[in-house]
Amino acid sequence: MDAQIEQQLLTDKLGVDIDPELLSLALTHRSFAYENGGVPHNERLEFLGDSILGQAVTVHLYTTHPELEEGALAKRRASVVSTVALAEVARAIGLGAHIRLGRGEDQTGGRDKDSILADTTEAVIGATFLSAGPEAATDLVLRLVAPLMADPDRYGAAMDPKTSLQELAARLGLEPPRYVVEAEGPDHNRVFTATVTVGGASRTGRGTSKKHAEMAGALAVWHALSDRV
Repeated sequence: MDAQIEQQLLTDKLGVDIDPELLSLALTHRSFAYENGGVPHNERLEFLGDSILGQAVTVHLYTTHPELEEGALAKRRASVVSTVALAEVARAIGLGAHIRLGRGEDQTGGRDKDSILADTTEAVIGATFLSAGPEAATDLVLRLVAPLMADPDRYGAAMDPKTSLQELAARLGLEPPRYVVEAEGPDHNRVFTATVTVGGASRTGRGTSKKHAEMAGALAVWHALSDRV
């Protein structure tokens, strides 16, 4: 598919017009840059987007939850802006298909790595800020995280999926979760896949570390079991 058409499909999903060059930069992972003569990549935009994300979520939580103390607000913010939560947001809009990756990273499942998905989401937020302004960037953040903030039961799960899954399994009278982790790729570029099973539900999670893979898998199973409660 033509790159321009792909970008338009993405901006339609995002609901905001972003300068094509800025959007292309936001979608460029460093692995692509290294394989293509050191072209610019998205890490500076990621840095910017991280700050905008944190501010937007903080202000929203502060203004909409006057009943919550500082500690509770901090926990909710952490669960919404975590790597696992942002990767969930990215998958919901199909962001992985649009990321410009190096061949090696692409072949080892980079389009579904929590870290890459989360970082790219932040870069897109940064590009929105520069292209459309602070109000548009804040609106984008709140649209993206709205499903997360609308479900208070999942705040803890997004922040600590393994503990939340264990607690949910106990509440349902099920055996403790089982984790089976496999790794592939060279030592400097390992990809971990965790298969998490409990109560007949089995899901997989991928990540650049054993911990991230287990967290992603645990969150997926938590969602599956939550429907039973």
